[in-house]
Amino acid sequence: MEKIRHDLRLSETITPFGVGAIVDIRGESLIAPDTSWWDKKYAHEISCERLLARLGAGVLRQPPTHAGHAGKDTPALLYWRFPAWRFCERCSKLSKLTGKKKGKWSNTCECGGFLVPMRYIAICEQGSHAQDVPWFKWAHRGHGATLDEAVRFCKAYKELRFERVSGQGEGLASLRVKCYGCGHSRSLAELVTRDTLHRDGLHCVGRQPWEPESSVKKPCNHRLVAVQRGATGNYIADRISALDIPEERPQSAEIADKIRGHVFFEKLMADNGGPQAEVIAGWIAGELGVSPETVREVAAGDEASADDVLLDLKDGEWAAFLKKLEGGRDRTGGDFVVDGWSRDTTSGPESLVSRIAGVGQVHRVREVTALRGFRRHSAEADLITADLGPKGFPTYPAMEMFGEGIFLRFDEDKLAQWEAQPGVQARAGILLKRRAGTPWADRLDVPEPRYIALHTLSHLLIRRLAFASGYASASLRERIYANSDRKDKTAGILIYTAAGDAQGTLGGLARLGHPGKLIPLLVSALDDADVCSNDPVCIERDRQGSSQLNLSACHGCSLVSETSCETGNRLLDRQLVLGGGNVVGFWDGVLAEVRQATVTARSE
Repeated sequence: MEKIRHDLRLSETITPFGVGAIVDIRGESLIAPDTSWWDKKYAHEISCERLLARLGAGVLRQPPTHAGHAGKDTPALLYWRFPAWRFCERCSKLSKLTGKKKGKWSNTCECGGFLVPMRYIAICEQGSHAQDVPWFKWAHRGHGATLDEAVRFCKAYKELRFERVSGQGEGLASLRVKCYGCGHSRSLAELVTRDTLHRDGLHCVGRQPWEPESSVKKPCNHRLVAVQRGATGNYIADRISALDIPEERPQSAEIADKIRGHVFFEKLMADNGGPQAEVIAGWIAGELGVSPETVREVAAGDEASADDVLLDLKDGEWAAFLKKLEGGRDRTGGDFVVDGWSRDTTSGPESLVSRIAGVGQVHRVREVTALRGFRRHSAEADLITADLGPKGFPTYPAMEMFGEGIFLRFDEDKLAQWEAQPGVQARAGILLKRRAGTPWADRLDVPEPRYIALHTLSHLLIRRLAFASGYASASLRERIYANSDRKDKTAGILIYTAAGDAQGTLGGLARLGHPGKLIPLLVSALDDADVCSNDPVCIERDRQGSSQLNLSACHGCSLVSETSCETGNRLLDRQLVLGGGNVVGFWDGVLAEVRQATVTARSE
């Protein structure tokens, strides 16, 4: 195989066409090698300390992309041709033929016909490896191949043809690979049957298509499966993004520091759960304004686990947003500028405003997204890192984007009181069970009631903001802060836009973050969700979306572009927003108050 230069948009080089992904460009099927193949002088380094602190040792680099035609010295990503096996659309010859014409790589057959990549490739069920289907070996095996000596010892490597057989319908049974040397042929219908490659004695080579054979340290014993090269499961990207903000310590960590610094803390530790511990914990709690349970937890070293990288990042972001909300007008400048508005400065329907604890106009924010690696075939397969070079300081593909947005914080007490209701818990429990029963779904957020309600509201607001902000809905993104299991409970949403240039900071979205404009938009978003064009089917169904991970939510009411959603349009439910059946929504009663106020105003 040879290296080929092609260009993609910057965002596409992270996902869906990042390291290890197959991409079709100008009739060719290509695959992107890992970052050890990059020319580092054209891949400039990106700085985001808080993201690297979670990823571990390494460096973030932006993929070298360009616009227009690539010259010899133009910065660009390298690609390998994959699959290497192609067939001629004119003579149907099947081969790995390649060559140059007038100094450029040619994609034409000896007969002058255009070479088309084979539709199927082979991937490893567990090791996330990929390789060509060994078509010559496969064509000479299977039923009848072991009985015919001419087939067993055929050496006609250049006589393979990929043909369509008439009279077999339009399915795979009509497509055959035939050897004109020995006359043996096999239908592609045999290729996709379960364990067919294993029965034919074809094994995984234990490497990626661009890696040399010498890179294989140990054989891969997992079975191969033949799949279409454009199948979605061939590439499952593992990426993570972080807002580049001044890292703030969560409130729970600051409280823990105060408890440890208290003059009585040493006595509490010395008593070690003895009879005086309760009394001393009460003294410390009374002076610091915390609960005795919190003091005892700190003394016992019972701190929240930070093993989830994304949740750990969100904890720091949540603390930073809270500090900005308390600060009012932001005159600091830099890449994180947020004007904070308290509930006292917000007017509107009481049932809505009372549930809002603060609003932030995010005038500027920087987001950095990095690709950790990828998997193939299933989410349970082995993770292949983005840098397969010598062990040391890995390079992560990354991109930085600048944007603006709106931050909403909701009242924790009212939210906790609402989600404690049995009907609300039972409704969210449906998605909890389905998430637990879906192998790959553990990568999604835990669908507790607050997460589902705030996530659904975020989608409703994105759909409404697309009409008023000047940005298309696909340009808007969300970040949900809704977790009750952390030391610092979170309850908020961030809707922002991010682009690789100044287009993400034109001001149209942050302007709508002013409470005077945002409250009417929230009311309109709730009104949109009250009736779906697919009702009563939508509101009565609780098995919608991918893997049935949505309840009352469909394209007519709650779904947005998948690039905008954290979970790919999953974990949504309108009933937990506005209520329905035996469920009380968190914003139940808002529309009734607004409509009653409208009727009263008209009657006066």
